[in-house]
Amino acid sequence: MEDFEKNYNRVLRFLSFRPRSKKEILDYLNKKKVSEEVAKKIIKKLLEYKFLDDFEFAKMWIAERTKLKPRALRIIKNELKQKGISQENLESIIQNEELQIPSDFQMAFTLAQKRLKKYKNLSKREFFEKMGRYLASKGFNYETIKKVVSRF
Repeated sequence: MEDFEKNYNRVLRFLSFRPRSKKEILDYLNKKKVSEEVAKKIIKKLLEYKFLDDFEFAKMWIAERTKLKPRALRIIKNELKQKGISQENLESIIQNEELQIPSDFQMAFTLAQKRLKKYKNLSKREFFEKMGRYLASKGFNYETIKKVVSRF
């Protein structure tokens, strides 16, 4: 029981920094060499108290990433898959109308507008090349980049 309490408190501290997925908690517990039995009990208690909800975690992650660190939606999906979010959860969140997830074009256009000042003194060709590389580094595909860059 002492092992459970100690590790449960560790996990609560770990959760205090930001919400986590179930996989992140399990990885953390494995790293701390917690037995599988204790880890299952901890997960069960976290789920019971609603401290752990992969669906809500994914919604929060997408909302934060689209606002604070815009990336192509496929990059954000990949991050969530690495965090153990199921494909079905991802699809239902993306289809969710109330979240209002911006399209790749909208996110790329916003990033391009922010970057515009930095590239204002470049020739048109250099501007297209640099802006294209910048947007590509954020995970946007060629078609999206082409549409965005043609607007400037």
